Amino acid sequence: MNIQELLALLTAKFSGARKDGLTQLARVLALQCATKEDAEAIVEKLTDAQVSDFIKNYRADVDKEVSDGVKTSETNLRKKYDFKEKTITEPGGGGTDNIADIVKAAVAEAVKPYADRIASMESDNINKTRLQRLNEALASCKDETFKAQTLKDFARMKFDDDSSFDEYLTDKTADIATANQSFADTNMGRSGGSPLFSSKSESGVSQAVADYVASKKPENNQFAGKEL
Repeated sequence: MNIQELLALLTAKFSGARKDGLTQLARVLALQCATKEDAEAIVEKLTDAQVSDFIKNYRADVDKEVSDGVKTSETNLRKKYDFKEKTITEPGGGGTDNIADIVKAAVAEAVKPYADRIASMESDNINKTRLQRLNEALASCKDETFKAQTLKDFARMKFDDDSSFDEYLTDKTADIATANQSFADTNMGRSGGSPLFSSKSESGVSQAVADYVASKKPENNQFAGKEL
């Protein structure tokens, strides 16, 4: 199911909810919806409380990590530079406002690794979801070589957004159908054709057909009259 379509359904019904939370919910629901009708049915059953709880749980770890990172950075900076509010002045006549700016800038720099880590975690979750959807599509693929090559190529691919991935998955689904047809045609060719016509005599008629015709000759028919 297209994640952007799911997000649109969720946004329309829960317009006051955080978009990042709704986006994550759309990714989760995409794995459970095969059609647009399925998605509409699931979204229709969702309540404000359920969506709120999902987003709250989703953001809990992220928000806590950022908060802990800020507090740790502030504590370490104050210990390192022995900052004391309203008593320390910066050399050159600066007051407490300057120190506040210094702390703010230093904290922002210190928190950057945490922000990068959070972004990386979200990216990993997105990649796992996309890989799962691709594997579900490949489950119907009969050509193991095609399947292995697709997964190998996917590991090196990057997508700008969910819409780009949805477009890729749509194309790949069509490719899977083509690969299955080619695989079936190849196996049929190897089998040597239909058993009835697989063995032909010099006349071009298969032995099975020749035997059948011979069995229908008058002399082989016990109910036939005498030949004149």
